[in-house]
Amino acid sequence: MSATTGPAPDPTGRPARSLELGGAGGRRLSPRRRAQRARIVQYAVLVIVVAVLAFLIDWSRIGENFFNAEAVEQIAPLIPRAFLNTLIYTLCGGFAVGLSLGTLLALMKLSSVRLYRWIATVYIEFFRGIPALLVVISFGYAVPIALGVSIGSVTTKAALALGMVSAAYIAETLRAGLQAVPKGQVEAARSLGMSHGRTLVQVVIPQAFRIVLPPMTNEFILLTKDTSLVFLLGLATSQYDLTKIGRDALNNATGGLTPLFLIGACYLLITLPLGQLARYLERRGVRSR
Repeated sequence: MSATTGPAPDPTGRPARSLELGGAGGRRLSPRRRAQRARIVQYAVLVIVVAVLAFLIDWSRIGENFFNAEAVEQIAPLIPRAFLNTLIYTLCGGFAVGLSLGTLLALMKLSSVRLYRWIATVYIEFFRGIPALLVVISFGYAVPIALGVSIGSVTTKAALALGMVSAAYIAETLRAGLQAVPKGQVEAARSLGMSHGRTLVQVVIPQAFRIVLPPMTNEFILLTKDTSLVFLLGLATSQYDLTKIGRDALNNATGGLTPLFLIGACYLLITLPLGQLARYLERRGVRSR
């Protein structure tokens, strides 16, 4: 009687596994090899899509509408002043007010006095729930009429409007940072005889600011873009921000979208370094922890 052929048993007596998969000669690929092939296929598809788009795009029209030299020459002299105004409205205006008021609101939100917590909660929920556009319009027109006051400075109007909106978001960010400070730090400071206020100022708040630096940088980026609403306040030529220049340039018959493309590049010059700073601070915070 002939012996039945089959996989030779291994030393333990169990049949050896076949290396074949789905037919003769097909070896099982390792997970790493499969992932590598999947990436190659994805890159190939991406290259094909980009090549097709590059072939279909009318490059002459792109150049005329986005890279028009004549349109750039018309607005280029106004950009340095508008760039500086945008930074002033952001840093010296909205962020200064927002950080100061946001810190106060965060402390009120964590206060043991119920009335303070109630006031902070109402403020935060109100200003987070309405568009910044309405707040800017209100401080430009409604608030002076309602209160009978005259706010002559555009920077002051922008600081109050944008600062009050950003304060609601900064307050929640700081509140999270204050609650993230280990309670042992507070207990150690109090055991050394420090008062509650001194502990808060010298121990808790500095550590909370280090914790929330990355999201605070993101808030600064958002506030920079919100300065585009300042043009609603009615600006003189010397007070123009970047968005105002791009908006006025669109009324010109020539240039197409070149002004907006150039203004967008100016905003990127502000926001991209801030994004890099936020990532650096986040990595540094992770390493320190």
